Amino acid sequence: MKMTTIEDVFILEIPRVHDERGILAVVEGDLLPFEIKRVYYLYDVPSDAFRGGHAHKELYQLIVPLSGSFDVHIKDGENKMTFSLNKPHKGLLIVPGIWREIDNFSSGCVCLVLASDEFNEDDYIRKYRDFLAFKKP
Repeated sequence: MKMTTIEDVFILEIPRVHDERGILAVVEGDLLPFEIKRVYYLYDVPSDAFRGGHAHKELYQLIVPLSGSFDVHIKDGENKMTFSLNKPHKGLLIVPGIWREIDNFSSGCVCLVLASDEFNEDDYIRKYRDFLAFKKP
């Protein structure tokens, strides 16, 4: 696997169709660099809660704030960055090998995640020191 950095993580604009009935946002075709194999969402998350706190060895994810807002903190072992997500047509594309933590959930927030594979515990790196060892060349 290519060693990824936070520079490989970016905000992805989701195409929208707008008319008098509202806005339709669509994720299809080659918008994502992966096939969607798992969809899940977080809701009713307390404002002081923290989610994530792990990295994936091979999994890609698109994290979308369907409603409300939250912050995603990412690290690549050397650098760190924070993304404040609050628009349902803008998702954060996280590549494999990036540590992520999510917090600062607003009231009524819904966080949608589109993933490149089904759940696989072996793909998780749950301890930051193990993540740093994984990132070493």
